[in-house]
Amino acid sequence: MLNLNSNKFLSKKQINDVAPSVFTNHPSSDVTEKYTFIPTEKVIDDMEMLGWKPVDAKEVKARKKETIGYQKHLIVFRNDDVVINGEDGDTVFPQILLTNSHDGKNSFQFTAGLFRMICENGLVIADTEFEDIKMRHMGYTFEDLQVLIKDMVEKLPLTVSAMNNMKNTQLEEDKILDLAKELLDIRIEGTQNTYPVEAIKEVANSQRKEDNNDDLWTVFNRIQENIIEGNFEYKTPSGKVRQARIIKNFKQDMDVNKKMFIKAIEYAA
Repeated sequence: MLNLNSNKFLSKKQINDVAPSVFTNHPSSDVTEKYTFIPTEKVIDDMEMLGWKPVDAKEVKARKKETIGYQKHLIVFRNDDVVINGEDGDTVFPQILLTNSHDGKNSFQFTAGLFRMICENGLVIADTEFEDIKMRHMGYTFEDLQVLIKDMVEKLPLTVSAMNNMKNTQLEEDKILDLAKELLDIRIEGTQNTYPVEAIKEVANSQRKEDNNDDLWTVFNRIQENIIEGNFEYKTPSGKVRQARIIKNFKQDMDVNKKMFIKAIEYAA
């Protein structure tokens, strides 16, 4: 999902370099007196006590000068002791994605994700078992966070089951192209664009030999990677051919990833 190109945990200085809003130590002046301010840094410290450390950080671009430092931001956590080792050598790390802001408009939101080591590809899990979990700032405690994270970790066997089911589902070429087209429609949603046949085939192509298999899990990963990175062309309603761009906004990234995951599991046997 995200541009995770390192397996190392991030220091607070590294996080501050890319997402300084994470370390804002007071709320926006727009919040009411009833607002309880809990800095994201506090949650980072608490997550580390639970064994989860940051591997990625992002923030949205502030649209107004007065919102700088309070805008929505993302921290991605990983725990080296929590890992899924596939029999085929496909190592996957579960991840926890935290979004927050300091303007009073967002609660803490936790989302489950997966990080695939082969292609350094991040996925967002989205189904009835892995809905986003929100935690209000008011009444925040370490104990409540501990319960929340424990619940997410306990659901990991469901993730393994879903992943294995996708790996056990082999796709014929026509189904691969159908999936590619449906996932492209999610990326270019609502614009009535069309795609050259070659573009559909292109997003289904593998970028590495490890992804040459045609099981649903592998096919989905390579299509998802190509679509997020903008490795395809499309035609606008006026007939112009345009090159897609990489998704940089993490909110769009997460939303597109969730929808693509839901669509992909529909193809599972």
